[in-house]
Amino acid sequence: MLAFLQDNYWNILIILNYIIAISAAITVILKNINPTKTLSYILVLVFFPFFGVLVYYLFGQEYRKNKIFNRKRVLNQKTIKSIHETLEFENGVNNKVDDYLSQKSKLVELLYSNNYSPLTLCNDINILKNGNEKFEYLMGDLKKAEHHIHLEYYILKDDKIGTRILNVLCDKAKNGVSVRLTYDDVGSKLSTKMKHKLDKSGVEHYPFMPVLFSKFTGKMNYRNHRKITIIDGKIGYVGGINIADEYINNDGDELFWRDTHLRILGEAVKSLQVNFFTTWDFVSNQDLKIDKSYFPQVTCKNNVAVQIASSGPDTDWPYIMEAMFTAINTAEDYIYITTPYFVPNDQIITALQVVARSGVDVKLVIPKESDSWVVKHATNSLLEKLLEADIKVYRYSKGLIHAKTIVIDDIFSTIGTSNMDYRSFNINFEVNAFIYDKHTSNILKQHFLKDLEYSEKVNLDNWTKRPKIEKLKESYSRLWSPLI
Repeated sequence: MLAFLQDNYWNILIILNYIIAISAAITVILKNINPTKTLSYILVLVFFPFFGVLVYYLFGQEYRKNKIFNRKRVLNQKTIKSIHETLEFENGVNNKVDDYLSQKSKLVELLYSNNYSPLTLCNDINILKNGNEKFEYLMGDLKKAEHHIHLEYYILKDDKIGTRILNVLCDKAKNGVSVRLTYDDVGSKLSTKMKHKLDKSGVEHYPFMPVLFSKFTGKMNYRNHRKITIIDGKIGYVGGINIADEYINNDGDELFWRDTHLRILGEAVKSLQVNFFTTWDFVSNQDLKIDKSYFPQVTCKNNVAVQIASSGPDTDWPYIMEAMFTAINTAEDYIYITTPYFVPNDQIITALQVVARSGVDVKLVIPKESDSWVVKHATNSLLEKLLEADIKVYRYSKGLIHAKTIVIDDIFSTIGTSNMDYRSFNINFEVNAFIYDKHTSNILKQHFLKDLEYSEKVNLDNWTKRPKIEKLKESYSRLWSPLI
């Protein structure tokens, strides 16, 4: 028997692989998920022995979502109920939408009904362009904190800028400010020395869903991709800029990093606070008492209408994707999109094609060079059908554009953490600010037009003549698009 196994071990392994692969393929089919995603998994399982099974094990199974995030959903409901009972949010403000919102009122109602995202009117906001500007504001606000500081980040490193910020957190904690920090265990990198310093200073900190060998799990599912800061319940930050040196543009840097973040002073910070507490419940397993001190009364000079929408594998619907879809379909004049990763679902692509063919000016800015080989080529595989629908595509060539923004019709805009891809729409935890304001839209519009000056417009005739080897790479990468 032993001799037989030794002589045929390879054939036995192949047979076992395909038994597992066939079982997994049947499981995927029975889930009745998106047919494209189903086919992608089946192709990987059948044509890539062993590797396909590994991919399915890491990305295809839902046991983590079913077992872990069902628990998180309960915590979400408990926390939100507690906050609503304590604060009695005035959700009636949704009925005070000004007439100038026109069809955008449908988007307001969609977000509120789906995600309990109240429309807040008392807000002052600052659009922060690139990391240098964000960190300047953030450091100043952190140093002025008096009651609490809450941070939730996908990437947090104890490099130069990270250490500066973490040192401020330690100083504030020593002086009696309550400091809570949660960071994604895959995206972040904190040394043991820094963690000890945080502990000693009184900073509470927890990783989001710790994993083994995080260096090898950069695409692991269900990551917390949010970038949130709340200071004293009055000031909030949300957007695309993580805490790491690569987000700062210093003289001599090889790569220019173009990004956008949002600073909010006002009522919308309450919604960011709700999102933070639901995550904190999950990572800390604490029965934290939530009172009005975390949700103080605020005043504002302006009345900028803002809704905060979050989505993730623990939500019933892909709220951010649905909001973008609705905003696109209600556009009348123009849609300007900036995103570093553009591999959306068919619904978004069809919506963009339809409005462009209906006369809406649709422009898309993506990076010319991406930090992901597969995403770059998967995105390129979509460009021809966009160009054929008269969508103008520009590839940013000054550096890496990481901003995640949309501006529509001089009245609606969104800034947040969500890319326009399957991972952001369905797998990762994301948060976006949806803003209904002419002044804000004009600022983002001007930023977009400025970015076009550093971008190459893609010409349909030239694009169709690109080398066949490039088209082969794109077709190969497109097969993986539902999985990346």
